[in-house]
Amino acid sequence: MKPLNTSSKSLGFAVPLLSLRTEQGPCGEFPDIAALAGLARLWKMDLIQLLPVNDTGSQTSPYSALSAFALNPIYLRLGDLPEAKGSAAEASTLGVIAVLSAELGPSSRVSYQAILSRKLKILSRIWTMARAEGGASFLREIEDWADSQPWVKPYACFVELKRRNAGLPWWEWKDLREPKDADIDRLWNSGDFIDATRFWGWIQMRASQQFSEACQDARRLGIDIMGDIPILMNADSVDVWHKRAFFDTGLSAGAPPDMYSRLGQNWGFPLYRWDAIERDDFSFWKERLATADAYYSLYRIDHVLGFFRIWAIGKQERDGFLGRFEPEYTISYPELNSLGFDALRIHWLSKPHLPGWVIEGALDRLPDAARGPLAARLFERIGNEDLFLFVPWVHGGADIVKAVEQAVAESFPARSPWEGIQACEEALLVWWRNRTLLETTPGKYIPSWEYESTQAWTSLSNQERTALAALIARRKAESLALWEKSGRHILSVLSGCVDMKPCAEDLGAVPPCVPAVLGELGIPGLRVLRWHREWDKEGNPYVPLAEYPENSVACTSVHDSTSLRQWWAEEADRKAVWAFVRGAIKASRRAPR
Repeated sequence: MKPLNTSSKSLGFAVPLLSLRTEQGPCGEFPDIAALAGLARLWKMDLIQLLPVNDTGSQTSPYSALSAFALNPIYLRLGDLPEAKGSAAEASTLGVIAVLSAELGPSSRVSYQAILSRKLKILSRIWTMARAEGGASFLREIEDWADSQPWVKPYACFVELKRRNAGLPWWEWKDLREPKDADIDRLWNSGDFIDATRFWGWIQMRASQQFSEACQDARRLGIDIMGDIPILMNADSVDVWHKRAFFDTGLSAGAPPDMYSRLGQNWGFPLYRWDAIERDDFSFWKERLATADAYYSLYRIDHVLGFFRIWAIGKQERDGFLGRFEPEYTISYPELNSLGFDALRIHWLSKPHLPGWVIEGALDRLPDAARGPLAARLFERIGNEDLFLFVPWVHGGADIVKAVEQAVAESFPARSPWEGIQACEEALLVWWRNRTLLETTPGKYIPSWEYESTQAWTSLSNQERTALAALIARRKAESLALWEKSGRHILSVLSGCVDMKPCAEDLGAVPPCVPAVLGELGIPGLRVLRWHREWDKEGNPYVPLAEYPENSVACTSVHDSTSLRQWWAEEADRKAVWAFVRGAIKASRRAPR
C-alpha cells in the first residue's frame, strides 16, 4: 500500500513487536500495534518501524526466519480469536490465557520459548474444540484461504514434518529432503496430515487477519507502518527446503573483516542463485514483497549491499576471513602465468605452507599422546623440506578444529576439554588463513582480504608485487562495475513491483556504486547518528544534521546496536554529542520559518 505521508518529513520510532508490554498479553502482540499507533499520534509522530515478524520457530532472532511469508504465532492475541470467543469452553480457554499472561508477562525480559510453547498448546486446545464445532465448513474456510496464498501449503507441510522429525533441520530428515510440488500436494491431502496441516494453516490465517487489522487501525490514525524484509533466509527454512533451485547451499553469506570484527562474520545463511531467480521472473521476491504490501506502506531492505554483491564463505569455514565477494571477477591461471608465476609459485601463493616449527609450537600445547596422531591427520610434508601443507580433505577452519578435538578426545577420553586445545586451534587457524590468493574454482583466483601481509606476498620481489597488485586493482575496478549493474537491475525490478516505499539499510563497507544507484532509484539510505561522523577530522565530530541527505532515514540506533538509552549511558562520546546538539539547535534557529 502507498505511504500516507509523501510530501514532508516523517518522525517515528523502531521497535521489536515482541518487546511491547500491555495488560493484554505476556509479550507484544499484533493488536498492540494499534495501541502504539495511538501513542505515536499523541506524540505527533507518523511512522512506526517494526522489526521482522516472520515465524522463526524456536529461534529468537527475527532475522533468522523459518519462512519468508509466515507470521510468528507468538504475536497472536489468543483471546481475540473468534474460535476462542465462540467456543463452548470459552470461559475455561480465556482463563488459561489469563494465567499465561499473569505467569509470563511481568518479567523484565520476554520468555520467548516459554510463551511460544504455551501459546501453541493453547492454540491446539482451541483448534480441537473449533474443529469439532465447525466441521467441514470450518475446514473449507482454511482451505480457501490457503488456496489464495501459494506459500501456505509448503509452509504447513514443512512445519509439521519438522515437528515429526523432532525439530531436526531438513537435511537430517530420513526422507522428503528434496520435495517436489507433487509431494506437497500429497502431504496436504494425506489423511495422516490433514488435521496438522490445517492447524498450521489456521494459525497463519488468524495471524494474518490480526496483523492486517492492526495495521489498518494504525493507518486510520494517520500512522504508516514500515516493515523489515531480511534479505537472506535461514538454511533450515521452508523456502530453502521447497525452492532449492533459488539457493546456493554450498556457500554461506557473511561480512568481510572490518574494525568491529577482525575475522569477518559468517552468518550461516545460503546465498541466492540470482540467475535462477531471474529466469523465474523474480517470482520468489515479488511474492514476498506482495505479501508484505498487504500490511506495510514502507519497508526496510535489510543489507541492501547484498543485492550488489555479498560476502560468500565456504561451508567449512568458522569465520568470515577467507571469503570473497559474489559476484566478483577472478584472476585466471594463464594471467598469473603471464606475470611469470609458474605452477609451483601459484601453489605457494594459494596454499598455506607451514614451517615445521609452527606445527611443533602449535602441537606443543596438546598432550604428548595427541601430537603424533594429529600431525599425521592434518599435515603432509613437501618432499624433504621442513615445510608442510594441510591434507587435501581439510576444506576450512571447522575441519581443523574437529581434527584437533578428535585427536585429544581419542588420547585422553576422560579429560575434556584439555587446556591447550583452543590455543592450538587458533595457532593453526592463523596459518590456514595465511594465503595470498584464494582459489575459488580450479584455475580461478581472487586476492585474500589481507593478501599484502601474508607469508607468500612478503617473499615476492618488488617487481612481482607491483605486477600482481596492478592485476588485482584492475579486477577490483571491473568488479565494481559488475556490482553496480547487478544492484541496479535487481532493485529496479523489486522496487517497482509494489506500492510500498523501499528504504535501504546500507551500512558496512559501502562501494560508491551503492549510494549512486539508490539515489537514481529514489531509495533513501540509512544514517545512524553514532556512526555518521567525520572520521578524518580531529575529534571525529558528528556530521551536522543539515548535511544529512534529504532523502534518508536518520536514526539513533539499529536492531543490532545498543538502544539509545544504553548507548548514552555506556558508549556515547558525550562531548562530541553535545557539540552536535548545540550545532543542531543553532541551525534550527537560523532556518526560515
